[in-house]
Formats: sequence, structure tokens, C-alpha cells
Amino acid sequence: MGDVSDPLGCPTDNGQIGIVDPDCRLIGLHLYYGLFKVILFDNKGLLMEAFDIRLEELPVLDIKFLYGCVKPTIVVLYQDNSDARHVKTYEIALKDKDFVEGPWSQNNLDNGAGLLIPVLAPLGGVIIIGEETIVYCNGNSAFKALPIKQSIIRAYGRVDPDGPRYLLGDNTGTLHLLVLTQEEERVTGLKIEHLGETSIASSISYLHNGVVYVGSRFGDSQLVKLNLLPDATGSFVEVLERYANLGPIVDFCVVDLDRQGQGQVVTCSGAFKDGSIRVIRNGIGINEQASVELQGISGLWSLKSSFSDPYDMYLVVSFISETRFMAMNIEGVLEETEIEGFDAQTQTLFCQNGISDLLIQITANSVRLVSCTSRELVDQWNAPEGFSVNVASANATQVLLAIGGGHVIYLEIRDAKLVEVKHAQLEHDVSCVDLNPVGENPQYSSLAAIGLWTDISVSIYSLPDLKLIRKENLGGETVPRSVLLCTLERVSYLLCALGDGHLFSFLLNASTGELTDRKKVSLGTQPITLRTFSSKGTAHVFASSDRLTVIYSSSKKLLYSNVNLKGVNHMCPFNTASFPDSLAIAKQSEFSIGTMGYIQNQKLRTIPLNEQPKRICHQEQSSTLAVCTSKYLDSGEQSEAHFIRLLDHQTFEFLFTHPLDQYECGCSMISCSFSDDNKFYYCVGTSYILPDEYEPAKGRILVFAVEDGRLQLIVEKETKGAVYSLNAFNGKLLAAINQKVQLYKWMTREDGLHELQSECSYHGHILALYTQTRGNFIVVGDLMKSISLLVYKHEESAMEELARDYNPNWMTAVEMIDDDIYIGAENSYNLFTVRKNSDAATDEERGRLQVVGEYHLGEFVNRFCHGSLVMHLPDSEMGQIPTVIFSTINGVIGIIASLPHDQYVFLEKLQATLVKFIKGVGSLSHEQWRSFYNGKKTLDAHNFLDGDLIESFLDLNRGKMEEVAEAMSVQVEELLQRVEELTRLHETMPRHVHKE
Repeated sequence: MGDVSDPLGCPTDNGQIGIVDPDCRLIGLHLYYGLFKVILFDNKGLLMEAFDIRLEELPVLDIKFLYGCVKPTIVVLYQDNSDARHVKTYEIALKDKDFVEGPWSQNNLDNGAGLLIPVLAPLGGVIIIGEETIVYCNGNSAFKALPIKQSIIRAYGRVDPDGPRYLLGDNTGTLHLLVLTQEEERVTGLKIEHLGETSIASSISYLHNGVVYVGSRFGDSQLVKLNLLPDATGSFVEVLERYANLGPIVDFCVVDLDRQGQGQVVTCSGAFKDGSIRVIRNGIGINEQASVELQGISGLWSLKSSFSDPYDMYLVVSFISETRFMAMNIEGVLEETEIEGFDAQTQTLFCQNGISDLLIQITANSVRLVSCTSRELVDQWNAPEGFSVNVASANATQVLLAIGGGHVIYLEIRDAKLVEVKHAQLEHDVSCVDLNPVGENPQYSSLAAIGLWTDISVSIYSLPDLKLIRKENLGGETVPRSVLLCTLERVSYLLCALGDGHLFSFLLNASTGELTDRKKVSLGTQPITLRTFSSKGTAHVFASSDRLTVIYSSSKKLLYSNVNLKGVNHMCPFNTASFPDSLAIAKQSEFSIGTMGYIQNQKLRTIPLNEQPKRICHQEQSSTLAVCTSKYLDSGEQSEAHFIRLLDHQTFEFLFTHPLDQYECGCSMISCSFSDDNKFYYCVGTSYILPDEYEPAKGRILVFAVEDGRLQLIVEKETKGAVYSLNAFNGKLLAAINQKVQLYKWMTREDGLHELQSECSYHGHILALYTQTRGNFIVVGDLMKSISLLVYKHEESAMEELARDYNPNWMTAVEMIDDDIYIGAENSYNLFTVRKNSDAATDEERGRLQVVGEYHLGEFVNRFCHGSLVMHLPDSEMGQIPTVIFSTINGVIGIIASLPHDQYVFLEKLQATLVKFIKGVGSLSHEQWRSFYNGKKTLDAHNFLDGDLIESFLDLNRGKMEEVAEAMSVQVEELLQRVEELTRLHETMPRHVHKE
């Protein structure tokens, strides 16, 4: 490991180039203008000391090592002062640590030449990819050129390990096959063939047998198959698999489309033809396959036709005064049937498959055993006179009943008979019971869970003797309504749900019945019903309430995910041959069958646009989204067209398109209302990008109303520059236009029409690119002059600067965390926070925004936005912590959480401890990586914590956890609980936290 940075070097504009000699003698790096760094290998393959060689050619477009050369030889593609492009070769003299003039060179190539492909020996030489010509040359008088349709090719992959075929990917997503025709050991010509369309390729890797991996920075990466024969469209390319890529994200908004109290991020993702809208949410999607109106359902259970059958056949649907039975016929149709041995004239409390191919039905009056084959009654237990069954639970061999007055009866199934084993009376009435097996025997439970009414408790009892093992008083005034013993990821739990939507969870010792690690979360406001189910072979738990939740385990910790269904009263698994891994769902007036995808915390939906989205905005009042897009055209004088498109916010169907003028593009967009006008409008800021202008001198502010699914232009206001940012500001409109911040008020003219009238402005920026507002305060992110704070004075109708950060940060995004703390991202991939010095003693100090936090993120942030993608758990310590979501050019979505001081201090100590136990890739220094660096200064990260590092504690083995806990002087369980609480802020999202 070594450091190849050079504080005096000037980084190349064309990016870093790293290459390896084909004979593994050295590594070559082109990182800074005029320098080529060489790192040698010794005879054991270990890296030796590096040295620099002066490279005269500037700027360098590409460098590659040549094959078949005795000495390491590079070929350099560069551009001279007259913009002509040439290639030149150099041998690397290792002893002299210098270049020696190479065997050949080639001048005056295609002006668009930008990629070199070295050709394997014995042919040798290089292929030079231009925008209109492909050239092969090797210095031995071999020069072959092939004209091509104008395109930009930046990705290639060699097909044969030793052959002359290459796959090329261009900027339109077209995949080509380039073939070098040869005779003996010389190239006689070039041929190129169009294969088909893929994502716009950034890398191409030929794997085997016609299968190719296409990596893309602009859209989803793909695994494709190259077929020998074309399909109906003439394409030889068949897409086998897609790998989601959110990048580049240029804008996003946080919305609650399902109105379930959980945010969703809607992004402008991708570029060029691979542009799309992505909807990302933490939660689980259920797709309803069939539904029918059916009211009053009080319970659902699925049954198999035999105990060993892998599929369910029957569906038991209970109502207040009757029970209906449905069965799946041989045609895969669900139809009503009869199970003669069951009681259909009363409400069913519980159903279960039993051993010996029996079916169990529990009603208020009896427990019935019915034969699976004959459907006839085999045995029956009747409730004692004067008593009725209130709550019940069963498994394949056991039945547990509560019959009122605190009486509990335990039955076992022996030789197809119901045998009463134990009758006990508890101190209070029973509200819920469960005996789902959690031990080694999947058909028998040695433990039972019982919830009581009066003292509001949950207890573990041993079976068959019904002796109390452990009692937990739950506190409060709300009765437990559902209990469940379950095993998730080989960890046993007791779950206890209350009537007010709260859920208690306990770690359960399946051998002793002991309960530990008590936790409480809020999943809704209505009573919760718990039910186990299996998806993709893994056990999970449904919590049915006013907000349906799936409880599952990941890395041995419980996670909670919302489901995209509302008003679900009952649910059960229904796994049939026709509907595998399906669910039966009962709502207030509807019964349906649905399917669930993989249980995962992050659900992604893609809406392809085939053009590039640049700005997005949500308007809840009109149930729409507005998107600014651009599209490249193949013909005509105008090469790019820009639009404002209106979409339905649920279906994402296009409702209306408003084309912008030639050379006009959308720069900013908000939804807002104005003073004395309750209507909500879309406001769009634009600029005219003229070919001969260095900086936009003209733009517009367009105000649209949504009427009958169409954008109706209400007001058009011309501006003297690009409208880079718009904000709603106290019933007015705040705009950042080139170097000034302008405030407009909404006026109604005598003819009843509206107009935007300039009220005041503030000059003093180089380019005011980003603005955020809070009350009368305005935070401005400048192109070069970091963050400044303005205040609007209503009495004077004027804006003035209160304070600024005097560091020369090139801003990419800003946000106001609260009234006094502002966060910014700059173009060296750093985050920093500044604070308003309202209480400072002097005017000079009050006029300076104090930098209070700095941190190297390693990502180029395009946007901040307040919001969260996870359920807020009020009883969690982290439940009320404010979070800001950010998005980056690489497709990362992460959060920044503002922690209370004591929490921050604890986690800061934990982070400092963890770096001693957890080493990054290559054992690089975590402290060095997270240090703020912008090319001019380097500062240690402060007042920021690395949430990813802290949560990696959960991935340590138990021994390492104990070492960390000992170094922290806390118990392992406490440390686990506090780190797990931190995960509730995001669940699956990347995260970074800073001090409040």
C-alpha cells in the first residue's frame, strides 16, 4: 500500500488513468498533467518504490500498454495546441527512469479520437476509436481505416482471449462488433457490425458462450446474450438480467404517495436515453391478483389436503355467525365447498392441520378433529357447561383454550383423539394465547404464551403441566390482544401486541422459557393481530393493524417494514400450485388473493422515460408530478429539445407535455401557493443556452396551474439570466438568477389576470446556484463563494446579507437543518456545516458563518431534502431525530441525522474504538479518508460520525463485540441495543450522522 498523491500536481481534466503492463512488470498511472507514475513489481509480485517520468504531451486523452514488446511500451493519445490529435509510443527505460522514443507514431487522426484498444500479439499495434473513423496501426506500414456513422464510443470488450474481435458500445446504447480481418500475421482490414441496443455502456466484459456484462453509469447495468440469429426487430441482443443503478441522480423529491406516514423518494435518474424516474421506498409490495366483495370477515386460515402436502388447498373464512369453506379445484379456481365434519353454523376461532392427516377447528363451543380424506368428524371436545371458548391456539399436536374466568384447558392429539391433559385457573381472564413451536420439534411446543386482561401482562408457561416460568408486566392501560412465539433466523422471540398498536418483543430462551431484551415499538393505532407466514422459504410475521407491517429478521435483529396495503383486518398465507407464495387478504368489504415479492427493506420502481429528467416536483393538491426533461434529436438544427411533462403521481402516466423554446432548458421547479391566492401552482425557472454565449443572459419564470390534467400557463416572466433556483417565500416567489437573488410578489391586475412583480433583489454573488428559506432567512449556495445568509426585512421590502462563510467552497447543494445550522456539499466530495453567530460580541463575528463540522463523504451530492423513508417509532430513542436525505451523482441515497449531544458523544467514542478493531479495504486509514480535503487544505473530520462504520459493529462476531464493549466500559447488550436503535433511522440506506 502506498500514497500516489502529489500536493504540487495539477489533476488531469480527463480523469485518472491506471494501466498494467501485459507482462506484469509495472503499473502505470497518469494522475497529474505532465507526469506518468511508474510502480514496479519485484520478482515476488510485490509493489516496489514508485517514480515519476515527465510526459511532454498535453492534454492526454488515453494511454495503453502495447502487447508483444520486449521492453514495457506505452502508446499515448493526445491533443496539441491546435486541437489536432495524434498518437505516440514510448519505451520505459526502467534503469534510467525515463522515456525512450518508441517504435512508431501516427499524426493527424480523427478530431474525435478518444479511445485506444491495444491488439494482442502477434498482430500487435493499436485500434484508435474516433467519432467518424476507426483506425488500426502498428508502425509496420500497417494502417487501416474504417469510416463509421458519427458516434462517441467509450467502452470496449475483447471477445476472444487471443482473437481479433471486439465489442464496442457507443453513446446511443448501440452495441457493435468490430472485427480485424487478417492474413497470416498482418491485418488486412476492419469490419463493423451492428448487434443491437443495450444500456449506454461504460464497460463491456465478454464472459462466455455469447454472454456479456454491460456496465453502465447512465442506466441499469445488464447481462445480455448475443444470439446467432436476429429477432423480429433485427437485434442479436437478448437481455437476460438487469442490475438497478439509480445514478446519476440530479434531483429528487420526498412524497407520501400511499399516505401511510412513510416517505418515498422519487428521483430523476439516469442520463440520455437511459433516463428514468425511480420510486424508492422502504417497505414491501403486495400485488393483488384477484378480489371479490365480501364483508364482515372475522378470521382467515389456510389448510392442506394432507399433513405432508406442500401446498394449501382449503381456505377457511370465518364470519360472526357462520364459517365458509373454499377449495382450489384442479383448474386453479377457488370455489366454495363443504367440509362436512366442521361446524359451519358458528364463528371459527382457529383452524390448523394436525398430525395423522387431521384438520382442527376450534369454535366457541367445541374443538373438532376432521379427517382430511373423508372430511368427516373423527373426534370432538365440548366446552364445559356454562363456559365457552374465548381465545384459542393450536399446532399439529396440541390445543390451548381459554374458556373464561381465568380457566385454561390444554389438550393433546393422541391416536386421532383429543385428550384433556391439564386444566388450570389463572388469577385473571385470558386475552390471548399461543403455542407455536419454537423448539427443536416443529410439531410440539414445550412452552405456551398467555396474555392477561386485568394486570396487563404476558407470561410463559411450561407444557404439559401449565406451570408459570416467567411473567412480564407490560404497564399502561392497554390489554395485550395477540401473542406469538416464533423463530426467525434461528433466534426465538416472544411478540406481544397491544390494543393500541404497540408491540413488545422479547428474546426467548426456547429451552428454559426465560425472556430478555425487552423492546417496545409502535406499529399503528389499532389492535394488532400477529400471524406467522413463510416467503421464499423464510419465516416472517404479519402484524395486521391500521398499518400493515411485516416483521422479519436480518443479521439476527428484528426489522419492521410497511406493506403497501391499507385497511387489512385479517391475512393468512395461501400457498397453492396456482398461486405460489400467495396471501389471502381480508379488508373491511373485500377479500383478495395477492403475491408478495422478496422481503426486503428497499422497494424500487422504475418508470422509463427514454430521455433525461433534470428536475422533479410533486403537487399533492393536483395528484401530479411535474418533470423537466431533455431529449437529443437526430435531425434538424436543434440537437436537443426540452419539455415540462405532467404525470399522475400514482400511475406515473403522462398527462400533458409543455415544450420549451428552442435552446431553452428547465433549471428549477417548485410547487407553491401565493398570498391571497389559495390555488397551488407549478413554478418553473428556465434559461436560454445559446451556442455563442459564455453565460446565459436570458431566462423565464413560468407559472402553471393544473386544470383537467393539463398544464395551463398562467404567468410568464422574462429574466436577465438563468433561473437556477426557486423557493416559496412567505407567499411570494424567491428566485436565484445568475449572480443575484430576486424576490417577486404575486399581483392581480385590473383585468383579473395575475403577474409576478419584482419587489427587491440582492446582488453580490458570482453565481447563486442554490437557495433554501426558513422564515425570513435565506441561505444561498454560490458557485465559488460557499454559503451566505440573507434576511428579508418586510418593513423596508429589502434583502441584506447577515453573514457568510469566507472559505472558497464550490457548492453543489445546500440545506437548512434548523434556524441556526446549515449544511453544504462542495465539489471535492465533502460535507460541511456552518452556524449562525447571533450571540457573538462583535459585528465582524456576527457577519461570519462559523464552520462547525467538516467531513469527506466521497460522493458528489446534487441535492438535500428534509424527510425520512422509514416508519417513525415514537417509543424509540431515535424516533424523533430529524433527518435530511441526500442524493449523489453515483446513485447513492443516504441520510444525515442530527443527534443530541449525549448520543453524539457516546457514538463518537464508539467510532474511535471501532477503528482499532475494523480495518477498511487495504487497511487504509479511516481518519485520513474522512478528513475534509478540497485541494487546498486538509482538516480532520469533526462533528460528523460515520454511520456505516458504527453499524458495522453489528457484523462483528460475539468475541469482538465483547472486546469493543470492554474498551467502551459498557455491556455488550447495551451496545447492541444502542447501535440497533441507530439503524432505525434508515434501515437499508447509507447514513452519516452529525452533531446537533
